[in-house]
Amino acid sequence: MSKPLRIDFVSDVSCPWCAVGLKSLQQAMANVGDQVAVELHFQPFELNPQMPPEGQDTNEHLAGKYGLDADQLAQNREVLRQRGAEVGFTFNQRSRVYNTFDAHRLLHWAGAQGRAQELALKDALLHAYFTDDLDVSSHEVLVRLAGMAGLDVARARQLLASDEFASQVRAQERLYQERGIHAVPAVIINGRHLIQGGQPVELFEQALRQIAAAD
Repeated sequence: MSKPLRIDFVSDVSCPWCAVGLKSLQQAMANVGDQVAVELHFQPFELNPQMPPEGQDTNEHLAGKYGLDADQLAQNREVLRQRGAEVGFTFNQRSRVYNTFDAHRLLHWAGAQGRAQELALKDALLHAYFTDDLDVSSHEVLVRLAGMAGLDVARARQLLASDEFASQVRAQERLYQERGIHAVPAVIINGRHLIQGGQPVELFEQALRQIAAAD
């Protein structure tokens, strides 16, 4: 088999289209199966890097940031709900938007433990925020999710109590911003093929097959 395609999935834990995009990509990866080998890596991006520790009411935040009224917010939620359902992801009402920097530090560490652990933690974080309406800036929540992902709970707690991996995460964030990534999800295949947004399964599958055949 040829060398695996490297996929860098640039995203934020609080990005709903990142959840849709990841589930679409995972289904595409399952569809190509053994025909196309894939190595998936998660890269950090913060939609709201200045978000205070206490977070902000979701509707207040979206209205202020995007200028959306109540009807537009409801319409957007329904579109997301339907797109999520198509790929097996459940969107429920989110009460608040939270700072996600510590979640990214935890993901950085998880990635060093193995691809499976990193993916398990990423899935757990997205479900915690969008499905279960949990505070993904809470260290207790993050430690529990690390345990669910098969990671060392004591080590996760130690990491979160420090500033470990903060410089590495910020360096990765700067790297992708300097490469022109200003919206997520951004799916970068083999360092040079960019797919943006929560695209359908079919688009990801076609891209994987075409790039694997050409590269």
